[in-house]
Formats: sequence, structure tokens, C-alpha cells
Amino acid sequence: MLQRVPRNLIILAVAAVFGLGAAWLAARYLEERATEIEQRQLGQMGRAVVAKTDLAVGTPLTHDLVAVREVPVEWLHSSAITPEQFERAAGALLAQPARGGEPLVWSQLEERRAASLSAQLAPGRRATTIPVDETSSLSGLLRPGDRIDLLATVQRDNQHLTLPLLQGVRVLATGNRTRPGEDDGAGELLGGTFGTLTLDLSEEEATRLVAARALARLTAVLRHPQDTRPLTVQRTDALALLGLAAPPPAAGVPVIYGGIENPALIPTSSPLSRPTPRADPAHALD
Repeated sequence: MLQRVPRNLIILAVAAVFGLGAAWLAARYLEERATEIEQRQLGQMGRAVVAKTDLAVGTPLTHDLVAVREVPVEWLHSSAITPEQFERAAGALLAQPARGGEPLVWSQLEERRAASLSAQLAPGRRATTIPVDETSSLSGLLRPGDRIDLLATVQRDNQHLTLPLLQGVRVLATGNRTRPGEDDGAGELLGGTFGTLTLDLSEEEATRLVAARALARLTAVLRHPQDTRPLTVQRTDALALLGLAAPPPAAGVPVIYGGIENPALIPTSSPLSRPTPRADPAHALD
């Protein structure tokens, strides 16, 4: 007959089996962790800004609420905020909640609006908008921040006169664009056409521009941003600029009628235009 196995031996055997299983599981876990750590060291890592704790909607981002965490590149969102970019995001409000430890992304922030146009004006300056066409606006190639001269062409006494109206004027906006490369909302890309120019002027310049709009055709001339030389302000006949001015009238030859020249045919400044004094008859008889 088989001898009965003592109960204590069975308990010891079961304990040994469980111990070996636990040891194997622990060794397997340590091996996997070591492999993961090794892969992380060998793999490419990226740094991202994460929230230290859960943040609610409307919370402004500040340095004390965030931290920097290393994340495998393959796990890092393409729009994650990096430490180098955080200064641009600092102060922005959260439009979506953020979980502690998770990388922050740009879409979680409220859209930061550009400063209003009035905030770009220095004290004493005025923003003045004028309508322009494709020719007077340099075919839509002007950008906010450019400096231009404005030429005025007027007609007076059957002559077209051209003169500098304003010089070195800063362009604040082209159409609805207030920054270079900004879309004006109508789908126009950089370099698109626009119908108005908004200029940074002094009070006197703004008044002069408003008055000139009613009398003259305005044309923008682009300046180099570092060119501050003033032009000589002078009124110039447009035909003279083109070399088409009529020649000056030739001096007339006086025609004598009965000892007196015809005053209509000689210049008034000519000595012949003055009547010749006649001799006194009384003295002539002496």
C-alpha cells in the first residue's frame, strides 16, 4: 500500500511552486522594465510642456503651473508646446481642460487676438484710410509696415500738376490686413489685391490728405525702409516732366503805324511800348 504523503509536505510543495512562479514573474517584470528603459535611452526623445496638475477651462498659463517632461517622439503630438515655444503661450487662457502630466497642445489655448489698430498708434498720431485702385496701390504689393510717398496729380488752368503730398508714411493696414502675411478674411493670400490703405499720419497730414482726396489723384510710391531723405516739394507741370511742355512764345517784332508801334504786338516791358514824347510846339517855333 502506498504511504500517505504528509500534509506538511504538500503545503511546502505548493508554497515552493507559488514562490517559483512569483520569482519568475518578478524577474520577467524587471526584464521588461529594463528593456523599456534601454529602448527609451536608445530611442529619440522630445521635450514637451505639461501641466503639473489638472487645470480647468479659463486658467491662464503661468510658469508655476507647468513643467517640462521628456516624451518619446513617437508619442509626442505634432502640435505639442515645447519649452522653447512656451513664452509665446505664457498668459494665454485654456479653452479646454488640461490633465496633469499630459503635454499641452496649441489647440487647448484660446485664440490670441492681435493688438487693435488704435494700440499701434503713438500719441498724437491718426490712422487715416483712403480708397486705392490696382495702379495707385502698386498692384496690391504693399505690406503693412511699408513706407510710402504719396504723389498728388491735379488739374489747374488746363495743366496737370504733380507734386509730393506726403513722404515716408507708414502703412498700418492694406484692406483688412494689419500684419504681413495675414489673410483679410476673404481668402486673399499674401500679395492679393485690396481696396483701401490705412496710413499712420500726424493731425496735419491727415487733414491735408482728406483735402487732397477731393481735388487730386493720389499715387503711392514705395520707399526703402531705411530711406528717410525728404524730397524737395515743388509743383511740377506733368507735361514738363514728360518733355511735352510747349516752347515759350517767341519775342514779337514791333510794327510801327504812323510813328507809334502797335502795343498788341510787342511786350509791355519793351521800351517801344511807351509813347514817344512829342516836342512842345511853342519851343519848336523858337
